[in-house]
Amino acid sequence: MNTELLAQEQDKARAVLPESVVSYIEECLDTKYPDSYLIPVLHRVQQHYGYLGKEHMDAVSVLMQIPTAKVTGVASFYHFFTFTPRGQHQISLCMGTACFVKGAGQVLDKLKELLGIEVGETTPDGLFSIDVARCVGACALAPVMTVGEDVYAEVKPAQVAKILAGYGFDAKKVRSG
Repeated sequence: MNTELLAQEQDKARAVLPESVVSYIEECLDTKYPDSYLIPVLHRVQQHYGYLGKEHMDAVSVLMQIPTAKVTGVASFYHFFTFTPRGQHQISLCMGTACFVKGAGQVLDKLKELLGIEVGETTPDGLFSIDVARCVGACALAPVMTVGEDVYAEVKPAQVAKILAGYGFDAKKVRSG
């Protein structure tokens, strides 16, 4: 790629990412092993946008001079990166053995019914996302659900609407919407 074309692509990439991330990438490029900073760069992008979009990863690829396939491969390998916008309130339901045996499957069904989304999706209003965890290490409190940093123990399907209401969920709005 000639230098003029590369400069144009880098300008486009800089316009996609926030200045703080662009500055961080420039600092990383001045180190002995700039490629080793790919994961921290991706974390900063996700922290800013809430997810890693294709345009974000392409911009990182251009600015760090790392092939897009490698950037995407690294991002898709690690479970903490997400490729879709997450809700303002991220719900995580433990599906470990103790939680599952004590009814986490039914709690998950209720969450999906009330919010109208599947695991890994976000409600159209951007308020909620649902994910599952293998185990949160609180087996004595099973089933366990978290909403952001808040932990709910011994959750029953009948409690889900009330818990969500504390985060702006309106069952009437969903039913009429």
